[in-house]
Order: sequence, then structure tokens, then C-alpha cells
Amino acid sequence: MPPQILSQTPTSVAVLQGDLNSLKPHVQDFIQTYVSICKPDSIYICDGSETENRTLLALLEENGMIKRLTKYENCWLARTDPRDVARIESKTVIVTQDERDTIPNAKTAVSQLGRWMSEHEFDKAFKERFPGCMAGRTMYIIPFSMGPVESPLSKIGVQLTDSPYVVTSMRIMTRMGTHILDSLGDGEFVKCVHSVGCPLPLQNALVNNWPCNPEKTLIAHIPDHREIISFGSGYGGNSLLGKKCFALRIASRLAKEEGWLAEHMLILGITNPEGRKKYFAAAFPSACGKTNLAMMKPSLPGWKIECVGDDIAWMKFDGQGNLRAINPENGFFGVAPGTSIKSNPNAMKTISKNTIFTNVAETSDGGVYWEGIGEPLPAGVTLTSWKNKPWIPEDGEPCAHPNSRFCTPAIQCPIIDSDWESPDGVPIEAIIFGGRRPEGVPLVYEAFNWEHGVFIGAAMRSEATAAAEHKGKVIMHDPFAMRPFFGYNFGKYLAHWLSMGHHSGVKLPKIFHVNWFRKDKQGNFLWPGYGENSRVLEWIFRRTDSENCAKQSAVGYIPTETTFNLKGLGKINLKELFDISKEFWEKETDDIRKYFDEQVNSDLPYEIEQQLADLEQRIRLLK
Repeated sequence: MPPQILSQTPTSVAVLQGDLNSLKPHVQDFIQTYVSICKPDSIYICDGSETENRTLLALLEENGMIKRLTKYENCWLARTDPRDVARIESKTVIVTQDERDTIPNAKTAVSQLGRWMSEHEFDKAFKERFPGCMAGRTMYIIPFSMGPVESPLSKIGVQLTDSPYVVTSMRIMTRMGTHILDSLGDGEFVKCVHSVGCPLPLQNALVNNWPCNPEKTLIAHIPDHREIISFGSGYGGNSLLGKKCFALRIASRLAKEEGWLAEHMLILGITNPEGRKKYFAAAFPSACGKTNLAMMKPSLPGWKIECVGDDIAWMKFDGQGNLRAINPENGFFGVAPGTSIKSNPNAMKTISKNTIFTNVAETSDGGVYWEGIGEPLPAGVTLTSWKNKPWIPEDGEPCAHPNSRFCTPAIQCPIIDSDWESPDGVPIEAIIFGGRRPEGVPLVYEAFNWEHGVFIGAAMRSEATAAAEHKGKVIMHDPFAMRPFFGYNFGKYLAHWLSMGHHSGVKLPKIFHVNWFRKDKQGNFLWPGYGENSRVLEWIFRRTDSENCAKQSAVGYIPTETTFNLKGLGKINLKELFDISKEFWEKETDDIRKYFDEQVNSDLPYEIEQQLADLEQRIRLLK
């Protein structure tokens, strides 16, 4: 529970919209507790309507927080304080009684697999931040559902925030409004509290009219009490608490307790030329083409890709033993740089209306621009950078922040799957892991079995990028693409995944690993990527039917030379794409072993230790 700084008394602040007394007692209690602590001037219960949305957008525009983009329909640009531009892992914590519940028994001083804060330290941090933090502001009450409202896989949250930018963004990213409270009834909900940390009157002038308090930023998760407490940042996953905070950190803990999976995975539907359809889930770290794959335009004739979700999958076995998945989100919160007609034509169509852009560049004719957009500026059109300054290429810095974003409704995607809001979810037949590996790792390989597949996820590594908050081309460990998002001890997370393989009567998906990014000795990509990745998905599709189109290698099953579809593609060096170098993999397994030893230590499940030993043995036998 939050610290009871002040006695809980019925609120006497003005209610600008909604009827506080009509809410269920446990929702009222939650609101009144934080009204008494945060001291807002008024409260506003969000109904999720279009009228409300237009009103809030107009308020944001009047306050100078967003600007209308006249080139598009109902699109807006926000520029943040340059100190508030991304997730901050060092200020994102899990609060539990025992540190071991949050992070493994690491040998290093600082775990790479999450940050723990004691209940005592959190209590102290809370009292330094929240009393009076909403003075002069309105507290918005956002009831929201993660997942289709009627789905048994969905969960409900209520977020309190003093940011109308958060309200308009949460309306895109979740199913939001007072109708959610009707579904909630007396049921449990996740309590989400957010403040930008800038009570009025202001002590310091705002940058870009963007309220935030970077020196005091803290994003805390209290899984034992189903609470998320966020202070000081107005941006992205720090403030849209349904995203990574709820959908991964809190949900992964719920999933462990309730026997399902909450994963950082896209969900796509793939249909072959004969009309047979399957669904795959895939986990990639940042900058590895996750959204591009979810919305791929396949190059193979007759094949079709449809998008269920681009970021998060909640998956549970149904009564028939099928692993079924929902996308708990209602929108896409995608990285703008690198998104183009070439890389992701469907995303470009999706974001052409009803979209909030943050920290991209602005064109003088009322449009948006970023690095990798792949379109020349029309004659006479100039750019204003994300820093709100005139920009030319010679400036030597990006016009858009590398982590600039678009927030857009999923329903606008031209290839949104017809079952993307199915209450039952969609049946997952393959799980795909992947990373950006310039050398050594084959284009695609298949796990030998479920335990081997869990090991492949645990051993994921990828070249770090700006989005990963690291400089330089270093290979980073990112198990399950979940490294910043685990809601509990990674060793116990692995044990939970392994336990799925012991359920009787279930149909376990096959597990694969892909790598679109392997290069030759000259630094050129060996694989064309983009729509041609449909050829890899075709092979995976066939393998889920147990088609005989694979051979065993040291790392897993790989395609046979004559069965991988290269028709019409031109010259591709398959030998180099699938080469498994003994020298490379000896170093790879050494690095994996060192990582497991230092970061997971005694919390590593025996089965994963055995899988690593088996891989090392197979590598030793290579010539």
C-alpha cells in the first residue's frame, strides 16, 4: 500500500466531470487516498469519448504542449524537455520485501536484470515526492482495460495522472473510459499513479512547455499490491503506465502466479497461397525490426501477413491445450526513425491520421520528418528539429530524437487482423526469438525441443543501439528481449517458462531464432530483409507442419539447401548465411556461460545449465 501520509478523508475538491460517488467503494478509496496526498485543485473522471479527446487536445494546444500538424488529419506534435526523452532504467525499480524476489543472486554489484528498492527506501522516496505534487493541477482518473474488455485474458487498471498528454495517449494505447468501470464491478484492478512532479505555481520555467522533474524521476512497481507509482517524467513508458509497467513488469508477475505468459512479443497472422492461416509470436530487442515484421508486406506471391500486435503478447493455454494470445494494447507506440515506405509501408499508412508524434522533426508545410524516412523534402520546405530549432543536415546531429515516437490507433493499420480483438485470442504455433547479430548466427534455426527453445530465449544477444541506452556496437545480452521489463527474478521466470513444457495435454509451439542482420567480410548484409523475410516465415510455417525441410546442426535445425525458397531472389550466399563457425560459437558459449554465472548464478534452473552444456558439447564436435 502507499504510505498513509495524511489521514484518508472524503474528497472536497471540485469534480470537473463524472460522479465520484457513483464509483465502486474500492475505486473511490483509491482516488481519495491520492487526492489527500497529492492535493490537486480538481479531479476529472475520463469517459473516453471523442468529445473529451478533442477538448483535451485543444487544452494541450492552448498550453503549448502540442502543435497541430496541418498536413494530416487530427495529427499532433509534442516536443519534450530534452531531459525527458526515454525510459530510464536506472530510475525504474521493483519494490518487494526480499531483493531475491526481484533480481537473481548475481555475483556483480549491480544486476543487469532489474533494479530492486526496499520498502523502506520506497517509503522515503514517496514522501519526498508526492505530498502536494498536483497542487494547482487537475487529477485525471483513467479507467482502462489491457486487452479487449470482454476477454478472460484482459486486466483492468485505473491510472491517476496530472498530465492531459498522458490521457490523450492512453486513449490511443488502451481501451479507456467509464465503461471499463462497469466491467470492473467489485473486481481487482491495478492501481496506477503518475505525476509530472511540477505543482503550480512553477518554481522553474518549463522547456518546450513540457512539465517534468528529471532530478526526482522514479518509476516504481509494487507487485505484491498491484501498484505502479511514477513521478517526474511525462514521457512514454514512464507515464503511460499501461505500457511496459503494467503490460510486462506487473503482468509478468501476475502471469507467473496465474499460469500464463506476459511477453515482449509481436503477434502476426500468416496465410499461405492455399488459404491456410497460422499465428506466430516474436520477441526482438530494440531496433531489430519488430514493428516492421508485425506489419510486413511479404515479397512471396500469394502469401499474406496480418498484424495482431507489434509489441506485447499475453498468452495462455485454453481448454483444448492451444496457446492463445491477445495483444493487450489498443495502439502502436513505435520508434519513428527508420520507419519508411521501404521498411514499413503499412506503418506509414497507419500514422497518417489521429496520431500524436513526439520529438520528431517538423516540416514547414505542417508535416513530420525523421532520419530514415526515405523521402526527400519538397523544394522550399524547411525543417525544425525536435529541439525546436531550424535544422539543416550540416548541423551534425539528428533532426529527430533517436527515440522519437508515434502513438497511433491499431485499428488504422491497413493489415490489422480480423481477429485482433477476439476475446479468446489467437492460437500461437511458433515463437520466434531474434537479435541483431552481424556475424556467426544463422539466418534461422529451430529449437530441438521446448527446453532448448527456452534456452535460446535465455541466451539472446543483440548489437546495442541508441534505443538501448548504450553507445557503440557492443553485443548486449537481452534474454527474451525482456531484460528491462522482468517483473520478478529472471531465474524464476525461466523456471516458469520451463514449467509450461510440463503441462499435460498442451500443444507446445515450436521455437525458432532468426537473424536478418548477418554481414559478409566487407560489411554488407548477406540477407535483403524487409519483405524478403517472408521466405524465412514460409520455412517456419512449413516446419510447424513438421515438413521434412530441415537438417540438424550444432545450434538447432536449419533449412536444407534445396528446400529454402530463394526463387526470384538473385544471388544469395546460403553457405555463409548458415555457416556455424566453431571458433565463433566457442566464444559465444563462453560469453553465455559467463553471463549466466555472473547475473543468474544459483538461480539458474538446472535445465538451462544442461542445455548450455549440451550446446558446448555439440560445438566441440564441429570440425
